[in-house]
Amino acid sequence: MQRIVFTLCLLAFAAPAAALTPAHDAALKTYRALLQKHITPRSDGVAGVAYAKWRASAQDRAALDQVVAALAAEKPSQLSRDEAFAYWANLYNAVTLKVVIDAYPIASIKDVKSAGTSFFDVKAYLGPWREKRVTVEGRELSLDDIEHSIMRPTFKDPRVHYAVNCASIGCPDLKPEPWRAETLSADLDAAARAYVNHPRGATVAADGGLTVSSIYSWFQEDFGGDGAGVVAHLTKYAQPALAAKLKGKTGFDRDAYDWTLNEAGK
Repeated sequence: MQRIVFTLCLLAFAAPAAALTPAHDAALKTYRALLQKHITPRSDGVAGVAYAKWRASAQDRAALDQVVAALAAEKPSQLSRDEAFAYWANLYNAVTLKVVIDAYPIASIKDVKSAGTSFFDVKAYLGPWREKRVTVEGRELSLDDIEHSIMRPTFKDPRVHYAVNCASIGCPDLKPEPWRAETLSADLDAAARAYVNHPRGATVAADGGLTVSSIYSWFQEDFGGDGAGVVAHLTKYAQPALAAKLKGKTGFDRDAYDWTLNEAGK
């Protein structure tokens, strides 16, 4: 079933694209207002989310529910490539926000478990990603389905990892604007540069050891398939100071990731 979903998306790219509905545009307008209201930079440079404030507002929680429902009612199989990319990234992030806000207070998104999965599915006890949480074009989808069965295999773009946010400090920032097809590539490049040049993306120690985000290890196949590919990807987006430190490296020495909730005010 999951393979059918992203296959439909691929077939749609060759067909005339359908226009996004007025309901979709209205949902993105509401979503933008919510993001602008509740996202603020933390002292460590990470984009923080005011989960406590959002949770306390019945109006804002209802508005987010409406955003998710409106996005789920769309037909992404009929969208152009960039529209579909933006659509799935926005849906993933909105659903993730809902998951965290509904469960708040929590210290990490991994504290939320996936209900309705097999007792023997150990990974279901380590986060919310395997539970079916939204239905799109008649298909029930989990967050894992959206990221790993639709976005990664369909778009084959490593920048997918900068578009989806897992509500953690170690993750690339949640953008205070919805993703839009019109500016998608430039915005993805900007997100990649911001993450790569932040210490949680890549850090070269005084002894020359390179520590990278675990994203580059977990999904190494998306970044060239080996350590050299990861370094090449980092170099592409690195600012001059970091690029100089990466020169001559053929791989990374270690990886790290912080699953602490990306909460504002911390």
